Amino acid sequence: MKFIPVSEPSITQNEIASVVKALKSGWVSSLGEYIIQFEQRFAQYIGTRYALTTSNGTTALHLALQVLGLRQGDEVIVPDMTFVATANAVSYTGAKPVFVDIDPETWCIDPQSVQKAITSRTKAIIPVHIYGHPAHMDQLLKIAHRHHLYVIEDCAEAHGAEYQRKRVGGLADMGVFSFYGNKIITTGEGGMIVTNNLQFYKKAKFLKDQAMSDHRRYWHTNIGYNYRMTNVQAALGLAQLRRIRTFIQKKRMIFQWYKKWLGDFEGIKLNSEQNGSQNVYWMVCLVLEKNFWISRDQLMRKLKAKGIDTRPFFYPISQMKMYNKKSKPINSIARSISQRGMNLPCSVNLNEQQVMFICQKIKEILTKASRRKP
Repeated sequence: MKFIPVSEPSITQNEIASVVKALKSGWVSSLGEYIIQFEQRFAQYIGTRYALTTSNGTTALHLALQVLGLRQGDEVIVPDMTFVATANAVSYTGAKPVFVDIDPETWCIDPQSVQKAITSRTKAIIPVHIYGHPAHMDQLLKIAHRHHLYVIEDCAEAHGAEYQRKRVGGLADMGVFSFYGNKIITTGEGGMIVTNNLQFYKKAKFLKDQAMSDHRRYWHTNIGYNYRMTNVQAALGLAQLRRIRTFIQKKRMIFQWYKKWLGDFEGIKLNSEQNGSQNVYWMVCLVLEKNFWISRDQLMRKLKAKGIDTRPFFYPISQMKMYNKKSKPINSIARSISQRGMNLPCSVNLNEQQVMFICQKIKEILTKASRRKP
């Protein structure tokens, strides 16, 4: 069997036709009909009044934080186990990311840890819907309301995930998405901010285009950014958005295949799906139990030798040298799960035979390792 990657995009003739049409229109930069349509359709899909395209997910995060007027000395609470962009975007504003522990079941930010981390300098919370599972939004929103904090949902990995029958991204002050090539829908690179707040939308739109005046071309009153998506990218995104329901159904089916062939194997744990949430399983994840007889990294190396690609869980950001001097002691759950977790192949292009093959090889490796345990 040929090499099986962790993820790869699904591009059909419909996407190709849309991109070609955008190219032929001559509107290949940040103006054009596809930008407008993609923003409108994405807002409708999420259930918000407004959506704003950006050049990628990180710039969407940075722009959303800039809209809040963060400055030096402010603090923003983020989960310790997430992609580093969440923390970096906070740092770009001059504010300080404060790292807190994660829930052992969902791997999302832990509300109790958030509550303990709040100080007089805290301005916002960024819950990350990690690997496709929504964070505990009811608890987080109550905490935020009690302390007058903003909440920005990082939905980069959770397009279409639901919490209490509402899609993530529209549950808080703002939501941000990434359309990188491995996401549920892609524009190659790209991002989106969604919100119901007209003032937030207007300010983000102003800042993303070099803060240029609406009334006086090439006149700028603020320091702005070039965070624009191209019309060509939006054409791809719009075509992908039309297929998002199919993508999510396939992602959930792929997880069920893994659960069928691997779910009863002792000593490992797959993704959870908590009551009231719909996990879109952006990544199918495997976590080894503590003190397992083979390490996560050893298992990954052995799978690679058999043509199966994997990825480690995100490292705790508080361990990284640019942040470890600023953070409190390591968050124990994030550290433990990060060391034992890995992402398995989960492209929507997978079939059940491939998943069976992957599960068979995992079982063979783990069974063989168990016979050698002391």
